[in-house]
Amino acid sequence: MTTWANKKHLPLVVERRNVIRLAANNGCTLHLIEPLGFDFEEKKLRRAGLDYHDLSRVERYPDFNAFKQAMGERNIYAITTKGTRGYAEVQYQPGDVLLFGSETSGLAPDVMAQIAPEQRIRIPMMPNNRSLNLSNSVAIVSYEAWRQQGFTDGS
Repeated sequence: MTTWANKKHLPLVVERRNVIRLAANNGCTLHLIEPLGFDFEEKKLRRAGLDYHDLSRVERYPDFNAFKQAMGERNIYAITTKGTRGYAEVQYQPGDVLLFGSETSGLAPDVMAQIAPEQRIRIPMMPNNRSLNLSNSVAIVSYEAWRQQGFTDGS
């Protein structure tokens, strides 16, 4: 199953809820890389209505280097407007990582510098439009990766 990561922060409670729900529903592990920009305490998540937290697998890392080391030899695909190919052109393998940046600023330049150009992928959009919100982007790419795996373990 595809694993994906969200770098930096999920700016809105709705976005956090949607991303956690997506991870629970498609069997991904949600890897959160600090700084998060929000409090990830169980009590506060429940108060915000993030009831899918119990159904999802969540890992946290103090920084990108710790995350990258934990991922080992897995392919890490950075989803970015500066991608060199479309997300549907990738042949995803079990264990591949989908890396998303902050909704407002994307992935940090120091993180992008560590991702090979051929592993920077984009979601096609009409020209001159703003990017999709984070949870929509996560849904599009993670479900394509899962589809390519035959919706393993899905019903």
